Amino acid sequence: MIITIEEYLHKYFNQFEPALKKILAENCTIKTFEAGEELMNPGQFFKSTMLIMEGRVKLYREGEDSGEFFIYYLEPGDACALSMICATRNQTSQVMAKADEKTVVLAIPLPLMDQLMREYKTWYYFVLETYRSRFEELLKVIDHVVFRGMDERLEFYLKNQAEKNHTNQLKITHQEIANDLNSSREVISRLLKKMEQNNRLKLYRNYIEWIG
Repeated sequence: MIITIEEYLHKYFNQFEPALKKILAENCTIKTFEAGEELMNPGQFFKSTMLIMEGRVKLYREGEDSGEFFIYYLEPGDACALSMICATRNQTSQVMAKADEKTVVLAIPLPLMDQLMREYKTWYYFVLETYRSRFEELLKVIDHVVFRGMDERLEFYLKNQAEKNHTNQLKITHQEIANDLNSSREVISRLLKKMEQNNRLKLYRNYIEWIG
């Protein structure tokens, strides 16, 4: 079944005023990304900003050694604050965004952004709230990187995965966890085994069962 822009906006962005929904429906386009497909890359200029309608997007920061560090997820009802900032200032992206599963976004053309900020209060407040919530996400990341050990970071990561996926059966490999936490597979495997011994989780061949 094909879902229209109006239906998506009503479901996930119903706080928008009717006139705002109308202009978005008339000027924006729906884009679909398959799991693993990249939405943006470091060094890329933006032609639009994105509202997430379906699926989930994972944001990474790439290191000089080509390593990847997981920042946070974007889910239905969210917007990419970084793309908003870079777009309005005509700057390139400093992060990589990848579809964690099949994802549908609403692409908002850059020329429309200034008009939305000037004329629609619900968009203005939505942008402010997006900046605030993403800033809080970044503070959590900094807190765990600077002030927590890898065991605590791993526990927070697994708990977050269970909450975001709405399941305790996490189909993620030790290497994927290591990539997200900028660690090694050997370290992650050792810590997972220790957590299993402490009855925090159970390790299976194809998934991890989070007990918490």
